[in-house]
Amino acid sequence: MNTPDPIASDRRQSAPDRLNQTCLCVTLDRVALAKALEREARDPAFVETFIRPRPHLFSNVPVFLSADAVAAMQQCVSAIEATTRLPSYQAAVLSWAPEIAQRDHGPVGALMGYDFHLGGDGPRLIEVNTNAGGAFLNALLARAQRACCAVMEPPPIATGYSFEDAVFRMFQDEWRRQRGTGTPHRIAIVDDSPGEQYLYPEFLLAKQVLTERGDEALIADACGLRYDGGRLSFDGHNIDLVYNRLTDFAFERPEHKALREAYRDGAVVVTPNPHNHALVADKRNLTLLSDPVTLEELGVESKLRALLSAIVPRTLLVTPAAADALWKSRKNLFFKPTGGHGGKAVYRGDKITKRVWAKILQGGYVAQTLVRPSERMIKVDDAAQTRKLDVRLYTYDGRVLLAAARLYQGQTTNFQTPGGGFAPVFVI
Repeated sequence: MNTPDPIASDRRQSAPDRLNQTCLCVTLDRVALAKALEREARDPAFVETFIRPRPHLFSNVPVFLSADAVAAMQQCVSAIEATTRLPSYQAAVLSWAPEIAQRDHGPVGALMGYDFHLGGDGPRLIEVNTNAGGAFLNALLARAQRACCAVMEPPPIATGYSFEDAVFRMFQDEWRRQRGTGTPHRIAIVDDSPGEQYLYPEFLLAKQVLTERGDEALIADACGLRYDGGRLSFDGHNIDLVYNRLTDFAFERPEHKALREAYRDGAVVVTPNPHNHALVADKRNLTLLSDPVTLEELGVESKLRALLSAIVPRTLLVTPAAADALWKSRKNLFFKPTGGHGGKAVYRGDKITKRVWAKILQGGYVAQTLVRPSERMIKVDDAAQTRKLDVRLYTYDGRVLLAAARLYQGQTTNFQTPGGGFAPVFVI
């Protein structure tokens, strides 16, 4: 490794921190990744068609984490999932959820995403997503790495199966949670204008993973769904299960009427669904999860309260009554829309103008204690540069299926940064 001696440079830093600052080695084998993508997609033109137009989808470097940090993140996932099963907590979060989210059809939510920043004293949960993208791409990315030093180990996968097999079993399990027995015959991967989505390549990979394991799979534009005679269909094909990638979490838009009605009637299995989002991913829920007093009132056991208090940054609902206090402390806050996604319409407090503040005060925002992301040094055009990073755990029913990182510049992950993009996680 042609880098400065990390131990001599700073003995106070942890080994992962030193490596993230000093290891500039290119570990991504892009030839191996291209072959894997084309083999998985069963398309020799896959990389040329879908990956080359996205030059900042994959970073060339890994992110190093300590085993303690990974364990803390996994414990956070378990604590939140356990809390969401409490009737008292469910009653609290469903009180502000839309009507369509009130009924539980059974599924617990496919491929949830828990996003973390790595603070100076450990990981901090930033948010939970029900439409977490990138898992199928990251599974292949992790396998296309060259070890640059002895400390590199594979990313953690908490299952005895391959990621793809675990995903297939996940969808089968979601089906049985609602239907009891049997298996889905046809699965639809649903989004708005899916071919125009930045992560469309992984829709194609997901389709192939399901097809190769015996399910019929298709990619469907939500506006093309039809609900008639108690069956949801697309292009004349009846659909048994929907892998939902929509960011309209309550199916409120007119073009989602067919899916909304089919889901409401239980005519199709939808995962993740409005109920899953209401229990886990609505950002208002963070106001409960970060408040130990409220958690105690809800009956959360002391061990889980302590864990959540340590890892979930204090989050408050933005209200007129709290406006003055929030404005005064804004430099230490991050403002997010309660129904937001993908870093859209989010604001760091120290950059807020009066005009933006007036918009935030109109409602629908939470204020989260600012946790600055850690950094990864990379090499771009032979020059060392700094990139911010966050870590995502892809989970199902509280189990971690895959860990990955994202490198970026700016306020949020954007896949527009040279040297940035998805990065594998290696545990030290």
